[in-house]
Amino acid sequence: MSTTRPYSPGDRGPEPSGASGVSEGGAPGSGGPEEGVSAGHAAVIGASGEASPSPSAGAAAGTAAGGGGRQVRRLSFDDQSGVVPLARDFTRQALYAWGWLPSATADQRAAAEDVLLVVSELVTNACLHAEGPDELRITCEKKVIRLEVSDRGTGQPAPRTPHRAGRPGGHGMFIVQRLCLDWGVVRTPGVAGKRVWAELGAPG
Repeated sequence: MSTTRPYSPGDRGPEPSGASGVSEGGAPGSGGPEEGVSAGHAAVIGASGEASPSPSAGAAAGTAAGGGGRQVRRLSFDDQSGVVPLARDFTRQALYAWGWLPSATADQRAAAEDVLLVVSELVTNACLHAEGPDELRITCEKKVIRLEVSDRGTGQPAPRTPHRAGRPGGHGMFIVQRLCLDWGVVRTPGVAGKRVWAELGAPG
């Protein structure tokens, strides 16, 4: 399922936004470091596990998943404003690096639009119900994009039922549910907050 938008983000190219984070690229299961992410720093982690300075976030084509490996990018929202457009631009740059953009077909364009819409909804939901997001993590593996937004909220995201299309508000998690292969919430015992994740597939 896809959405109709007045323009196609897949045709605009990476936008300079100042979005920065940590890019990790490597063999399946390499995952890279999980801690020490700070806004304003970017690095590429290769299969060897050695970090090297990253090119600009929009020019990380060298980390594309051409080899079928697991690719991970993380963006910290510490002390950041305008987190929704920041998250969209960061995600768009990842889609370019991983070959989802530019889109050659309508299906590919729709898939990229869906990823950008879902990341917007997840980050917006964290802003509205959890005092804002802490981090965005994007993983690409085997033609599946996994989006994870962490926050410190205690609530449980859920689509509003019954869903009424004409009612203002309350559509975010319904959209996530409709567009994604699967989604859920992960909590770590003894750690405040949660991670809301969603997975979307590339067109066949």
